[in-house]
Amino acid sequence: MTTTPGHPEVPPVTLLESRFTQDDLPRLRMLVEQYAGHQGLPELRRGEFIVALDAVAVNAIEHAGGSGTLVLQRVNGQLSCHIHDRGPGFSSSVIPTLAPGLEGHGGGRGLWLAEMLTDELTIDAGPGGSRVTLTVRLPL
Repeated sequence: MTTTPGHPEVPPVTLLESRFTQDDLPRLRMLVEQYAGHQGLPELRRGEFIVALDAVAVNAIEHAGGSGTLVLQRVNGQLSCHIHDRGPGFSSSVIPTLAPGLEGHGGGRGLWLAEMLTDELTIDAGPGGSRVTLTVRLPL
C-alpha cells in the first residue's frame, strides 16, 4: 500500500460499489461526482475524474460483455475508482504513448484519456477479466 505525504496509512474506505450497464452510466457519473465532492475533490478535478471513469466504464461495456462493477474508495488521501469487467483481458500496451491518431494506433483512446486526466492509472488483466484503477489525489 502506498501513502501520500501528510496522510497516515489507513485501510481503504469504500464509498460506493455498484454493478453497471450502459443504462446505469448517467446515474453512476452523478453518484461518483457527489461522493468525490463530499471527499473534497475540487470541481475541475471532479469533472476530469468523471470523464476518465466514463471512458473506462464505456470500454468495459463495449469490449467486455456489456457490464462491469465500479468500486469507489478513499485511501490515504486519494480517491480511487476500480472498474472491473469479465472480458478477455488486455494489457497496458493498448494505451497509446502519443495522442490518439498521431502514431496510427487504432485503439486505446479511452484509456489514454483516462491516463491523461488522473494521477495514476493501473491495469490488472487476465483471462478472467480486467480491473482498471483510476486514482486522483485529494487536497490536504
